[in-house]
This record gives sequence, C-alpha cells and structure tokens, in this order.
Amino acid sequence: MRTFAAVDLGASSGRVMVGRVHDKGLKLEETHRFANEPVRTRSLHWDILGLYREVLKGIEKAGPVDSIGIDSWAVDYGLLDAGGALLGNPVHYRDSRTDNVRLDISDEQLYEINGLQKLPFNTIYQLAAAQETPQFAMARQMLLIPDLLAYWLTGEIGAEYTNASTTGLLDVRTREWSAPLTSGLGLSLPPIRRPGETIGEYEKAKVVAVGSHDTASAVVGVPADGENFAYISCGTWSLVGLELTHPVLGPESRKANFTNEGGVDGTIRYLRNVMGLWPLQECMREWGSPDIGDLLRQASREKPVLIDIDDPAFLPPGNMAERVARAAGLPADTSPARLTRCIVDSLALAHKKAVEQAQELSGRHVDAVHIVGGGARNELLCQLTADACGLPVLAGPVEATALGNLLVQARAAGVIEGDLAALRSVLRDTQQVVRYNPAGR
Repeated sequence: MRTFAAVDLGASSGRVMVGRVHDKGLKLEETHRFANEPVRTRSLHWDILGLYREVLKGIEKAGPVDSIGIDSWAVDYGLLDAGGALLGNPVHYRDSRTDNVRLDISDEQLYEINGLQKLPFNTIYQLAAAQETPQFAMARQMLLIPDLLAYWLTGEIGAEYTNASTTGLLDVRTREWSAPLTSGLGLSLPPIRRPGETIGEYEKAKVVAVGSHDTASAVVGVPADGENFAYISCGTWSLVGLELTHPVLGPESRKANFTNEGGVDGTIRYLRNVMGLWPLQECMREWGSPDIGDLLRQASREKPVLIDIDDPAFLPPGNMAERVARAAGLPADTSPARLTRCIVDSLALAHKKAVEQAQELSGRHVDAVHIVGGGARNELLCQLTADACGLPVLAGPVEATALGNLLVQARAAGVIEGDLAALRSVLRDTQQVVRYNPAGR
C-alpha cells in the first residue's frame, strides 16, 4: 500500500486528504480542514501565509507519505522579487480592481490565441490592473497559488499546465506561454510543468505536479464510463462542460462564452463558468448558517421564481439575499426557503443551457451528466438539473478533486497504470454514486 497527501484549497475552505492506494482500491481520509477567509484592506486579499501554515499542519498530521500534490482555485497569483520574496498578499479574484480593465487586443484575437471565456478576473486582466502598482514595479516572477505553495515547500519554480491554462496567457494550441501576450509584461514566467512530473521534495516526500487547477483534478475524479458525458464540478462555482481532445475556437464558441482549459493527459476542458452555489452560500451566511437539509426540504415545496444566476451583480459578497430578492421581483422579507428555491431552480436551468450549448458547439453528444463536488450532496439541485437537462444525473463523488489529485500521484508512483479511463475505473469500483432520473422517466 502506498500513501499520498492531497492538498486541496477551495475558495472558502482548504483541507489535506490522505489517500491509501493498493491493488484492491483506494481509501480516502481527511486529516485537516481549515477556513479560507479573505482579508479586506483597501483591496480584497487572500491570507496566503495563513493558508501555508495550515497546509504545513495538514501535511504533518498526514504522517509519512510517498508524495504530496497541491490543487487550488485558478487565476490568482503571487508576485516575487529578484530574491524570490513574496511582494504582498495575493489579491482576491473577487476584488473590484479589474472591473474596467481593457486590453490592447480585440476579444476575437484574444480568443483565437488562448481560447478562454471572457471573465474580468482572469489573470491577464489582473496583471493589466496591477501594472501601475509599486509591487509590480519590483516584481520579477509570477507564481499561481499552487505553484507558490510548491515553491515554498521545495524551492523549485514552475507553472503547472492546467492552472496556467486559466490565466489567459497560454497559447491553447502550443500549450506554452504565448509570446504575443506575455512579451510586454516585464515578468519572467516559469517553465510549464505537466501533471505527474516531480517538482521536488519536502520532508523526504516527493512533491508531484497534479492537475493543480482544482477543476482539472475534479474532472479526473469523474467516474464516467466512456466519453459521452458532461460534467458539472459544482461548489462555489459550477464548471459545466465536456472533456475533449482539441479546443473549439469558432466565433460561435466565443460568443457563447465557452472556455478551452487544459486538462490532465493533454485533454481540453471545454466548459463555461456558471455562478454555482455562491449566491446560496452567501445567503446562508447572512441567515446564520441554517441546516442545509431542512432548508432544501422547505425549498422543494416552494414555487419556482427565476433569476439570471450568471448576472455579474451576484459576484461580490454581501447583501446577497436582498440582491436575489430584488432580481426576482420579490419583497425584501421573502423567506429563505423561497429564495433558496429561486437560486437552485435558476442554477439548474443554467446547467441545462451550458450542457446543451457544449454539445451543439463541440458536436459531442452526451448520455449522462455527472455532478461532482459539494453540489453532489444537494439532492434538490441534482434532481432539478436532471429534470431540466432531460438526462440522468450521476451525483458523486463529493471529494472528486482530492481523488483526482491522488490518482495522478498514484499513477506517477507506478501504483496505477493506464490512461484516464483506467483511473476512472478505480473510482467506479470504490466510490458511491447516486442516480437521479428526469421526472417521468
């Protein structure tokens, strides 16, 4: 039996999971969980040193392991000076500094190079907003969050491919940094690493590059059988799409705001960012964190009222219940149950739209939708998504990201052999999946 540690950092919490892998399967155990709470000064920042402290605690609690892999949310980064020191806390992607940023390249030209959905917080826009700051003037290197943590563990500089592909600075065809997009930055961008490569060592354990964008690891963790599936990695965001071998770069794809992000084993994650459970999470925080099971049972008895869940007005934190009620044309004192039904119904319809458009634009037909991540626990959302899509929804595993992280490490160590299909067969043999059929079928 071999033992691996997955450091999995989400936008609201982090954890260290230990996977024990042998020829009969995989056992997963959480050894440390911690909050990931941003800090507001004049801007909204990540507490990166606090996160690193908790990562070290989690690795210590994990005990002896063969290797460590790190994944996190995308697009955010730290700037290093010439001596390798961090220049301030990384800015949070929900900060307003990119609201009015414009680039000296058309949207059409940009999509032709990077193939990315236009989102105001992509790294390319963040760097444009940062260029007049004192920190940027001193900066010599940029590291994305998982690469920054790996650098502190090992002393080795690099940029893992799947996360680098979310920056807007990578050429979607060559899968390397784009010279036209990076030549004027004034920064040294690190060499690209591929999932499965050894980065270095920490306390006698190898540190291994995994799909360090958490969605890339989550897609590895989808227990699909065959290629005709859609996935929804559902948590704070819903990442809705297909796994392809080549990018889709036509004007229709750009106008539909689909993105071509890098996946493990050279795949393309053809997807669209949907707002996800963020509005509900914010509302629940304002409501005093009621029991989610009770809230969803009450919501299931409410009549649906729809909003545009992807309206940028829902991006910032604060006063979410009031904003949802206003968008739905409901009074300010609308019950939590009715607002919850509004959010969940609207999210299910956004899932349907993205699944249908992904099929139409890519020419790939799907027979089922896999929901992984925290949203797989939301029975109401899973059923409403099945009803909206007219397809079976297969929900689980909840820990798809950690599982995908661990499976890539296990393959790098030679414990598991084969392609993504082989990794997913391990999941089908070891993980529980709940099936939701569309109503009336």
